[in-house]
Amino acid sequence: MKNKYFFIGILTVLSMLAACKKEENIDTTYPEIDNSPAGSFPIQCSTIKRGEKFHFRASFRDNVALGSLSIDIHHNFDQHSHSTEVNICTPEPVKLPVNPFLLIKAFPISSGQKTYSIDEELTIPLEVDPGDYHFLIRLTDQAGWQTIKGISIKII
Repeated sequence: MKNKYFFIGILTVLSMLAACKKEENIDTTYPEIDNSPAGSFPIQCSTIKRGEKFHFRASFRDNVALGSLSIDIHHNFDQHSHSTEVNICTPEPVKLPVNPFLLIKAFPISSGQKTYSIDEELTIPLEVDPGDYHFLIRLTDQAGWQTIKGISIKII
């Protein structure tokens, strides 16, 4: 009988140690979006011309592995906020959208990468409403942690 309890005790301790070991490997760090190096675009308060192409340039990193990257460009004619930046751009008066620009696009990141840089050419159609817009960058790592960078831009 004593051997039975001893054996159960050993199994319990080993199970707890195995569980602790697994928890040490859990990724709890958010991925990072870096649009501070020279040449990064857009940055807070950038201006983009209708009918012209521009390059979305930024760098991304994670301590374990990156997962997915997407952008969302939408109007800010009602002056709502997603900004994650310290400086504030001068807003235009509130207005109703007639033909606002909207772009939601995902970019593939190869599995297992800890760093990734993008230089993607995008075009703003000529016929869209000019004004205040948001350029949201969403970066998710393979563990599911997400970082969002909200940049205010103007389309002229």
